[in-house]
Amino acid sequence: MLPKIELNDILKMRKPHPCGSYFWRVTRLGADIGLECLGCGRRTLLTRRKLARRVKHINPPDAPQEQG
Repeated sequence: MLPKIELNDILKMRKPHPCGSYFWRVTRLGADIGLECLGCGRRTLLTRRKLARRVKHINPPDAPQEQG
């Protein structure tokens, strides 16, 4: 099951986006989760089930972002 996420949380994914960034910001909550790439600004929607498989780590918006 998907851990508790909130708007503006920063997610680190298991695989990088084609732009090279691993980090995404949560922009929408609901049946689908809206995400914005922090590298290139691309926006996408993922179902909760797909997101639960792809996310590696969840940071609150005020926590420092880890590199890599």
